[in-house]
Amino acid sequence: MFHTSGRPAEPPRDCPLCPRLVAFRAEWRAKEPGWHNAPVDTLHPQEGKDGVALLVVGLAPGVRGANRTGRPFTGDYAGDLLYRTLHAHGFANDRFAADPDDGLTLFGTAITNSVRCVPPQNKPVGAEINTCRQFLAATLDGLPNLRAIVTLGRIAHDSTVRTLGLRLADHGFRHGARVPAGPYTLFPTYHCSRYNTNTGRLTEPMFDAVFADVASFLGRA
Repeated sequence: MFHTSGRPAEPPRDCPLCPRLVAFRAEWRAKEPGWHNAPVDTLHPQEGKDGVALLVVGLAPGVRGANRTGRPFTGDYAGDLLYRTLHAHGFANDRFAADPDDGLTLFGTAITNSVRCVPPQNKPVGAEINTCRQFLAATLDGLPNLRAIVTLGRIAHDSTVRTLGLRLADHGFRHGARVPAGPYTLFPTYHCSRYNTNTGRLTEPMFDAVFADVASFLGRA
């Protein structure tokens, strides 16, 4: 795993590390000055970091989702499906209304992204994923009781495996699998994007089954 001693788990609002993302962020600040338009912090549960047993790792904020609202998976379809599924398995309450002030509460769960700033066309490049990995590493280091990690899509999965210092050849992405990864178990799933559900790559029952398996693994079924 990355050495994270003294490193923050969240980038600053004006993080300068990725020039392309900085420029895109500035473009959206000019277009929509009332939006968040900044790196999106990890969302933690009411118990705090020590209570986190499950971490959900996504790809990056969506332009009109988390980039607008400032909360992971809030403001777009992916969040509707994610939070509905988390609630169904006891990882969140039923207050999600796609607004940061909706009263949503997580239980034993944190949600983050492998890239914290919105990328053009929702597609970060390799250098941006690699640069932002320091924040994912520090996030993992700050969750002492973490046991399970749901990785939403191959990029989030591969970045998580690399963050843990493991070989992709031994810990590859397989939807619906349990992948042992050092002190954690990874639960890869296709990303809960509208594109994936519209094309049938991911169905709601498929997504639900992943979180049912996580709940069983954590003894919460």
